Amino acid sequence: MTEVTKVNKLTELESLFKQLNLNAIKYQHPPLHTCQDADELNLNRAGVRIKNLFLRDNYGKRHFLLLVPADYQVDLKALSKQQQLSRLGFASSQRLAKYLGVKPGCVSALAVFNDTEQVVTVWVESSLWQAEQFQCHPFFNDQTWVLNKADLERFFEYTGHAPQVIDVPCL
Repeated sequence: MTEVTKVNKLTELESLFKQLNLNAIKYQHPPLHTCQDADELNLNRAGVRIKNLFLRDNYGKRHFLLLVPADYQVDLKALSKQQQLSRLGFASSQRLAKYLGVKPGCVSALAVFNDTEQVVTVWVESSLWQAEQFQCHPFFNDQTWVLNKADLERFFEYTGHAPQVIDVPCL
């Protein structure tokens, strides 16, 4: 992706935030591909850290963005059974680009902005949803935007993604 494309995507997101009167605390940092990368840099940022998992059902017909606490170990087999779905698995980088418009390591709640057809279901682990502030990458993993819960809810409402708050089984 070119620097111009990156700037255009960020400008589009910033314009939406201004339009909806959403506020974010913004941090610049080296690219973070995983929660472990953030641990190694010992970054001090406001808000709760989130592990973002992009999943698909066994048939590749349904897609899910699962938000869980950063240290959570999700039991995908139990989650599949709980949600009455055929075996859940991680979606490919091609599916990630197609449905959320981001690369691996850049997934966050903000990526649903790119899901204009609203085919991705957002699941949020119930303990995570108790937080007041949430850390999100704005399409790229060299920044973190921290949103308060009310602003994140307004963002989801605008994009047509009503999050389903669920108790995610862990290992």
